[in-house]
Amino acid sequence: MPIVTLTNVSKAYPSRSPGSGDVVAVDDVTLSIEKGDVFGIIGYSGAGKSTLVRLINALEPATAGTITVDDVDITALKESELRRIRGGIGMIFQQFNLFASKTVKANVAYPLALAGWSKADIEARVTEMLGFVGLADKAKAYPEQLSGGQKQRVGIARALATRPAILLADEATSALDPQTTHEVLDLLKRVNEEQGVTIIVITHEMDVIQTIATKVAVMERGRVIEQGDVFDVFSAPQNPASQRFVGTVVKGVPSPAELAVLRERHDGRIVTFSFRDGDSSQAQVFLDLAGAGLDFELIYGGINDIRGRAFGHLTLAIRGDASAIDRALASIAERVEVTVIAGEEVR
Repeated sequence: MPIVTLTNVSKAYPSRSPGSGDVVAVDDVTLSIEKGDVFGIIGYSGAGKSTLVRLINALEPATAGTITVDDVDITALKESELRRIRGGIGMIFQQFNLFASKTVKANVAYPLALAGWSKADIEARVTEMLGFVGLADKAKAYPEQLSGGQKQRVGIARALATRPAILLADEATSALDPQTTHEVLDLLKRVNEEQGVTIIVITHEMDVIQTIATKVAVMERGRVIEQGDVFDVFSAPQNPASQRFVGTVVKGVPSPAELAVLRERHDGRIVTFSFRDGDSSQAQVFLDLAGAGLDFELIYGGINDIRGRAFGHLTLAIRGDASAIDRALASIAERVEVTVIAGEEVR
């Protein structure tokens, strides 16, 4: 069942330039986020991602359309009624947003105190959450004494303290180094799998989506231009903007410029084999080429894995008898997409 649904949602702001019309930050967006999803929303700066987050947690009113959170149409609620909805949505940020003057324990306790929890319940919940994020020994420390990864763990503990059903992560790993990013993403996976929290990840980093998300929506200029299962969008992106994003983590077919460089360095026939989950494996392709008496080398590309499903493109330079190459490629093409991109001649 959807836990968040946006239907034809738009958000416009008055322009600061007289007579230039409104600035549309979110433009006719329709999304359905299922309970238990890790849903990624990706786009370049200015795509409308952060505005969309503020609409979901009701920090901004939509200009048009409807937003339903846990079966409640939040666009029809008064401000006093929205507080209860926000209580069911946790949020973590790029810059952590911790209180510098409060200890780690006090930071995590803060939303519980606001919600009116008893001191005993606050104590128990803070202890539980600090243990969950691996910071039980940092309860008395202050944010300035923590690393970036530790600060984000405190942010996660605080966001989850009130037991929200939804967690919004707005560029939550952008300020972290790669190793710390990996650790935080592993923690978010545990939040999703062990606590059943639906996570909405806002990011411009495609590798974050690849690592953690189950579904993804790609935004550009306020609009959702492509959405679906992460594997489907990564393995066969349809929109040029999606293709650019995927290209940051997945090497596809060489561009004309890359091909020219490859052609200078490698002789033989240059062929790209495109793999998708369920296709013949790259190992079998190599065995088929070797069995045909052909010499070959991998010169471009790679295979990626998303939750146990593999896809990717491998470009090889193949040398040998021309007719033997033709026969081998024809046989392989029955199981794998084969694209000859250069060099019909054999040297």
